[in-house]
Amino acid sequence: MQHSKYKLALNALIKYFMGLVIVSLLLFIPAGTVSYVNGWLFIALLFIPMFFLGLILLIKSPKLLEKRLNSKEKRKTQSKVVAVSGIAFMISFLMAGIDYRFKLTVVPYWIVAAASVVLLISYGLYAEVMRENAYLSRTVEVQENQQVIDTGLYGIVRHPMYMATLLLFLSIPLVLCSWISFAIMLVYPIVIVARIKDEEQLLEKELNGYKEYKNKVKYRLIPFIW
Repeated sequence: MQHSKYKLALNALIKYFMGLVIVSLLLFIPAGTVSYVNGWLFIALLFIPMFFLGLILLIKSPKLLEKRLNSKEKRKTQSKVVAVSGIAFMISFLMAGIDYRFKLTVVPYWIVAAASVVLLISYGLYAEVMRENAYLSRTVEVQENQQVIDTGLYGIVRHPMYMATLLLFLSIPLVLCSWISFAIMLVYPIVIVARIKDEEQLLEKELNGYKEYKNKVKYRLIPFIW
């Protein structure tokens, strides 16, 4: 048991530092400098909470952490969604660096500050969803003995994790001070809608009580809108 926990911790750390290195390269190489202040701001806002959240999961819910580290999708639609969102994510980072380098667009400081707050709020929502739902795999699947969660954030929208990631992804380009990057990231809401529609088809077929849950909680992603 202890050995498997050390192995999980090592796997988590490797993925954490790989993510940190990749994001840094995608931002600072196009920017042509490591003096890209908004790049460092984003890295701090994302990776510091990520480290502590991962540590808490390792201690309190290692099985959930293991699920979150598994990102290999089995469904073709979901694989396409992940691929498109990943490409948009990388291009958005690259363009943020280029935008900074050539001063193509400027985001007002107050919007950067507001976006930083939204990013932290979205991470708080992310953590709360994981606290509420122990079945929260990173991939779309129905697990053994899985039950419908209909309290907390799940009593407001059916997919609070996607709501949190939507806020997170749309705030990132603004923290990076790039309207060009923000325009590219607008692909994500379209992608997430496709992911939700496909996921709900699976949940209706394989998760007991999900149809009743849909009747109880009307909104999928954004309260009073959709």
